[in-house]
Amino acid sequence: MFEKLAYREGSDGVLAVLHTPARTLATLHLPPNPLVLVLEAVEKPGNLGAILRTADAAPVDAVLIGDARTDLFNPNAIRASIGCVFTVPLVAAPMADILAFLKEKSVRTYAAALTPRAHAYTECNFRGPTALVLGTEADGLTPAAQAACDDTIIIPMMGRIDSLNVSVAGAVLAFEAVRQRQAGA
Repeated sequence: MFEKLAYREGSDGVLAVLHTPARTLATLHLPPNPLVLVLEAVEKPGNLGAILRTADAAPVDAVLIGDARTDLFNPNAIRASIGCVFTVPLVAAPMADILAFLKEKSVRTYAAALTPRAHAYTECNFRGPTALVLGTEADGLTPAAQAACDDTIIIPMMGRIDSLNVSVAGAVLAFEAVRQRQAGA
Protein backbone atom coordinates (compact mmCIF):
# COMPACT_ATOMS: atom_id res chain seq x y z
CA MET A 1 0.00 0.00 0.00
CA PHE A 2 2.82 2.41 0.91
CA GLU A 3 4.52 1.94 -2.45
CA LYS A 4 1.26 2.77 -4.26
CA LEU A 5 0.83 5.97 -2.23
CA ALA A 6 4.46 7.10 -2.33
CA TYR A 7 5.22 9.47 -5.18
CA ARG A 8 8.64 8.04 -5.90
CA GLU A 9 11.08 5.37 -4.84
CA GLY A 10 13.54 6.08 -2.06
CA SER A 11 11.06 7.93 0.16
CA ASP A 12 12.78 6.54 3.27
CA GLY A 13 9.47 5.17 4.54
CA VAL A 14 8.01 8.62 5.14
CA LEU A 15 4.68 9.76 3.70
CA ALA A 16 2.67 12.83 4.70
CA VAL A 17 -0.79 14.06 3.87
CA LEU A 18 -1.16 17.79 4.44
CA HIS A 19 -3.71 20.49 3.84
CA THR A 20 -2.51 23.01 1.29
CA PRO A 21 -2.53 26.60 2.52
CA ALA A 22 -5.58 28.61 1.45
CA ARG A 23 -3.85 31.73 0.18
CA THR A 24 -5.71 34.46 -1.67
CA LEU A 25 -4.95 37.97 -2.86
CA ALA A 26 -7.26 39.27 -0.12
CA THR A 27 -5.17 37.59 2.59
CA LEU A 28 -1.78 38.47 1.08
CA HIS A 29 0.08 41.07 3.13
CA LEU A 30 2.75 42.95 1.22
CA PRO A 31 5.31 45.27 2.83
CA PRO A 32 5.29 48.99 1.95
CA ASN A 33 7.90 48.55 -0.83
CA PRO A 34 7.25 45.07 -2.19
CA LEU A 35 9.16 43.09 -4.78
CA VAL A 36 6.87 40.52 -6.40
CA LEU A 37 7.31 37.90 -9.11
CA VAL A 38 4.26 37.19 -11.27
CA LEU A 39 4.06 34.17 -13.54
CA GLU A 40 1.34 33.87 -16.11
CA ALA A 41 0.16 30.36 -16.97
CA VAL A 42 3.12 28.51 -15.48
CA GLU A 43 2.80 24.89 -16.53
CA LYS A 44 6.02 23.14 -15.55
CA PRO A 45 6.27 22.26 -11.85
CA GLY A 46 10.08 22.25 -12.05
CA ASN A 47 10.11 25.86 -13.27
CA LEU A 48 7.72 26.89 -10.52
CA GLY A 49 9.94 25.22 -7.93
CA ALA A 50 13.06 26.90 -9.31
CA ILE A 51 11.35 30.30 -9.23
CA LEU A 52 10.33 29.73 -5.62
CA ARG A 53 13.98 28.98 -4.76
CA THR A 54 14.96 32.27 -6.39
CA ALA A 55 12.18 34.09 -4.55
CA ASP A 56 13.45 32.79 -1.22
CA ALA A 57 17.10 33.48 -2.06
CA ALA A 58 16.74 37.02 -3.41
CA PRO A 59 14.39 37.53 -1.39
CA VAL A 60 11.11 38.36 -3.09
CA ASP A 61 8.03 39.24 -1.02
CA ALA A 62 5.55 37.06 -2.94
CA VAL A 63 5.11 34.93 -6.02
CA LEU A 64 1.76 35.32 -7.76
CA ILE A 65 0.61 32.76 -10.30
CA GLY A 66 -1.91 33.93 -12.87
CA ASP A 67 -4.03 31.34 -14.65
CA ALA A 68 -1.91 28.45 -13.37
CA ARG A 69 -1.64 25.38 -15.56
CA THR A 70 -0.10 23.23 -12.84
CA ASP A 71 -0.87 22.32 -9.26
CA LEU A 72 1.18 24.67 -7.08
CA PHE A 73 1.77 21.84 -4.65
CA ASN A 74 2.69 19.24 -7.26
CA PRO A 75 5.37 16.94 -5.79
CA ASN A 76 7.79 18.03 -8.53
CA ALA A 77 7.23 21.71 -7.64
CA ILE A 78 7.81 20.98 -3.96
CA ARG A 79 10.95 18.98 -4.71
CA ALA A 80 12.32 21.59 -7.16
CA SER A 81 11.61 24.35 -4.64
CA ILE A 82 13.55 22.47 -1.95
CA GLY A 83 10.72 23.41 0.40
CA CYS A 84 10.58 27.10 -0.58
CA VAL A 85 6.95 26.50 -1.54
CA PHE A 86 6.44 26.79 2.23
CA THR A 87 8.72 29.82 2.84
CA VAL A 88 7.55 32.19 0.09
CA PRO A 89 4.03 33.64 0.02
CA LEU A 90 2.44 32.00 -3.04
CA VAL A 91 -0.98 32.87 -4.44
CA ALA A 92 -2.78 31.62 -7.54
CA ALA A 93 -5.56 33.73 -9.06
CA PRO A 94 -6.82 34.85 -12.46
CA MET A 95 -4.19 37.00 -14.16
CA ALA A 96 -6.57 39.95 -14.53
CA ASP A 97 -7.25 39.86 -10.77
CA ILE A 98 -3.52 39.81 -9.98
CA LEU A 99 -2.79 42.80 -12.20
CA ALA A 100 -5.75 44.71 -10.72
CA PHE A 101 -4.56 43.84 -7.19
CA LEU A 102 -1.07 45.18 -7.97
CA LYS A 103 -2.46 48.36 -9.51
CA GLU A 104 -4.64 48.89 -6.43
CA LYS A 105 -1.54 48.52 -4.23
CA SER A 106 0.41 51.00 -6.45
CA VAL A 107 2.91 48.34 -7.48
CA ARG A 108 4.58 49.12 -10.82
CA THR A 109 4.38 46.15 -13.19
CA TYR A 110 7.13 45.25 -15.66
CA ALA A 111 6.24 42.76 -18.40
CA ALA A 112 9.23 40.70 -19.54
CA ALA A 113 8.55 40.33 -23.25
CA LEU A 114 10.29 40.17 -26.62
CA THR A 115 8.87 43.33 -28.15
CA PRO A 116 10.47 46.28 -29.96
CA ARG A 117 9.21 48.68 -27.26
CA ALA A 118 10.94 46.79 -24.42
CA HIS A 119 13.65 48.50 -22.37
CA ALA A 120 16.75 46.64 -21.23
CA TYR A 121 16.09 45.54 -17.65
CA THR A 122 19.29 47.27 -16.51
CA GLU A 123 17.83 50.63 -17.63
CA CYS A 124 14.80 50.35 -15.33
CA ASN A 125 14.41 51.50 -11.76
CA PHE A 126 13.14 48.66 -9.55
CA ARG A 127 13.70 50.47 -6.22
CA GLY A 128 10.02 51.25 -5.67
CA PRO A 129 7.10 48.82 -5.36
CA THR A 130 7.81 46.41 -8.23
CA ALA A 131 6.24 43.37 -9.85
CA LEU A 132 8.24 41.48 -12.47
CA VAL A 133 5.77 39.73 -14.77
CA LEU A 134 6.85 36.70 -16.80
CA GLY A 135 5.06 34.32 -19.15
CA THR A 136 5.69 30.80 -20.35
CA GLU A 137 8.71 29.82 -22.41
CA ALA A 138 6.56 28.65 -25.29
CA ASP A 139 4.19 31.60 -25.53
CA GLY A 140 5.52 34.39 -23.33
CA LEU A 141 2.96 36.75 -21.85
CA THR A 142 -0.47 37.08 -23.39
CA PRO A 143 -1.14 40.36 -25.21
CA ALA A 144 -3.68 41.25 -22.51
CA ALA A 145 -1.14 40.84 -19.73
CA GLN A 146 1.50 42.82 -21.63
CA ALA A 147 -0.96 45.65 -22.29
CA ALA A 148 -2.02 45.78 -18.62
CA CYS A 149 1.56 46.23 -17.37
CA ASP A 150 3.12 49.65 -16.81
CA ASP A 151 6.31 48.97 -18.75
CA THR A 152 7.96 46.27 -20.85
CA ILE A 153 11.45 44.99 -20.19
CA ILE A 154 13.83 42.61 -21.90
CA ILE A 155 16.97 40.73 -20.99
CA PRO A 156 19.17 41.38 -24.03
CA MET A 157 20.45 38.14 -25.55
CA MET A 158 24.07 38.30 -26.70
CA GLY A 159 24.19 34.83 -28.21
CA ARG A 160 22.16 33.08 -30.89
CA ILE A 161 19.04 32.27 -28.88
CA ASP A 162 16.29 34.80 -28.21
CA SER A 163 15.21 33.94 -24.67
CA LEU A 164 16.03 32.24 -21.38
CA ASN A 165 14.20 29.59 -19.39
CA VAL A 166 11.51 31.38 -17.36
CA SER A 167 13.10 30.42 -14.04
CA VAL A 168 16.48 31.79 -15.15
CA ALA A 169 14.89 35.00 -16.47
CA GLY A 170 13.03 35.40 -13.18
CA ALA A 171 16.30 34.99 -11.28
CA VAL A 172 18.16 37.55 -13.41
CA LEU A 173 15.38 40.12 -12.96
CA ALA A 174 14.81 39.48 -9.25
CA PHE A 175 18.48 39.74 -8.37
CA GLU A 176 18.84 42.93 -10.42
CA ALA A 177 15.95 44.45 -8.49
CA VAL A 178 17.52 43.41 -5.18
CA ARG A 179 20.92 44.74 -6.28
CA GLN A 180 19.38 48.12 -7.10
CA ARG A 181 17.54 48.26 -3.79
CA GLN A 182 20.66 47.39 -1.79
CA ALA A 183 22.88 49.80 -3.71
CA GLY A 184 20.34 52.61 -3.71
CA ALA A 185 20.96 52.73 -7.47
